[in-house]
Amino acid sequence: MRIFATKPNINWLKYKKTGYIFSGALTVLTILLLIVNGGLKYGIDFAGGTLIQVKYKTAPQISDVRGAVESVGLGGDIQQFGAPVDILINIHTKKGESEEQATKTVVAALETKFGKDSFTVERTEIVGPKVGKDLASKALLAILYSTLGILAFLAFRFEFRFAITAIIALLHDIIVTVGAITITGKEFTLPVLAAILTVIGYSLNDRIVVSDRIRENLRLKRNLELPVLVNESVNETMSRTIITAGLMLVVVLALFLFGGTVLHDFAFALLVGIGFGTYSSIFVASALLIDWPGTTTQTLSLSIRKS
Repeated sequence: MRIFATKPNINWLKYKKTGYIFSGALTVLTILLLIVNGGLKYGIDFAGGTLIQVKYKTAPQISDVRGAVESVGLGGDIQQFGAPVDILINIHTKKGESEEQATKTVVAALETKFGKDSFTVERTEIVGPKVGKDLASKALLAILYSTLGILAFLAFRFEFRFAITAIIALLHDIIVTVGAITITGKEFTLPVLAAILTVIGYSLNDRIVVSDRIRENLRLKRNLELPVLVNESVNETMSRTIITAGLMLVVVLALFLFGGTVLHDFAFALLVGIGFGTYSSIFVASALLIDWPGTTTQTLSLSIRKS
């Protein structure tokens, strides 16, 4: 399917230096933010703590619920969960205090503020710090193993330079997504981790489509200079890129706007990751392939024929 009557003739890689500066600035900003903030703001899934779902008879003000929780020295994330009467309270317990004690403290504070019969506790979930640390380590291993698997697949399917540039672009997408989560003050939770792994899969698919077209053109258009050949390949896949990325963004935007609190952070991470995944296919992976030392149309086509 095509959305252009003729093949676009845009010199995308004319702006590769601007792309390098932009991507480098975002990467440095993310690292600085993580250093200043002391790392990611882990959610209850990773840091440990207590989750309490409360159902009120009449919808309360979130600020009143937050004030009640903070009045007993327990900071956390308070938000609506589905209907306005359903409130989800995530609290990180104090040092030396058990999760059961923290739950009783929160319930007592809510009873003082709203009255004993004004709400019921629907459920409580407790995540110990050891479980949280185990989840965090497994999350990092999941990202590491998926990245190594992608590296091996691309090196076998295409050529080592394609694999390295694709991995650099993938790391760029992950870092930018983490930066967006950090700068907005969102917590790193299991849904956010799932979104990052989804972004890795989406970005990989985008890289493979562009890389496959570059490989095909290396066999058909060996007389072209590498920047021209890569630029043509990007333009030839532009219809597919716009359709795929556009439809994905429409769906994810719908989840972000109408999916409710539970899906909000997941959708936000996907919005950022898909947007920058499309961008990095051109201005990171393709640009780095051109600038890779010793890479020309002739050397790349020769290595492709041998692979």
